[in-house]
Amino acid sequence: MRQDEIWDAETARRYDTPGVGMFAPEVLDPAVDRLAQLAEDGRALEFAIGTGRVAVPLARRGVPVTGVEVSRPMIDRLRDKADEEEIPVVVGDMATTRAPGTFQLVYLVFNTISNLLTQDEQVACFRNAARHLVPGGRFVVELWVPELRKLPPGQQAVVWQSDADYIGLDTYDVLRQHVVSHHFRFGEGREARLGRSPHRYIWPAELDLMARLAGLEPESRHADWQGAEFTAESRSHVSVYRLPPGP
Repeated sequence: MRQDEIWDAETARRYDTPGVGMFAPEVLDPAVDRLAQLAEDGRALEFAIGTGRVAVPLARRGVPVTGVEVSRPMIDRLRDKADEEEIPVVVGDMATTRAPGTFQLVYLVFNTISNLLTQDEQVACFRNAARHLVPGGRFVVELWVPELRKLPPGQQAVVWQSDADYIGLDTYDVLRQHVVSHHFRFGEGREARLGRSPHRYIWPAELDLMARLAGLEPESRHADWQGAEFTAESRSHVSVYRLPPGP
């Protein structure tokens, strides 16, 4: 499926869950705090801005935010929260689309770089981020760590969350580094709804190499937005890359 098919009007309508899930204050507030700190009073650009989950509170913290987004239905939802003057958005994909001007911070949150399904596209995304940065500016990526250690020989799927009303599982194609996330949501009685999205998973070391190919230098990696240590057991990471300052 193309990304504009996945992020359609129905998905956009269901995306926002105020106060819970990825919109819960304990999830969202640390991300906004850290990004505001990294912006250093400069402008920020969010690739795949979506409905503005992060961009809206970041802009209201005083950080000028611009977005790039491929899905028009997601932009329509964003426009219910902030107009074009408050948060301008350029329609296009994160690997090639240019936004006007340069930025102190470019960021990609909640595993979104894995929506690009080839290594070439992911490398292009890093290069696109670097093109937008001022010297000394930073590119931030939040990404999950592939859970291949949970796959015994012959098994292709990992259940990563199981609740009374929800089951999430990933099916892996280890040859192509592809994974399909399956989301089963249960209603009353026999009611169930399935959503699926394809991804290309990226190892942290591979991510660092993509950064170097784009002229960026690894600066830090933590297990979360609060700065917890990244270890072999961490399920995700927040990685910060920096464009070297000019002479």
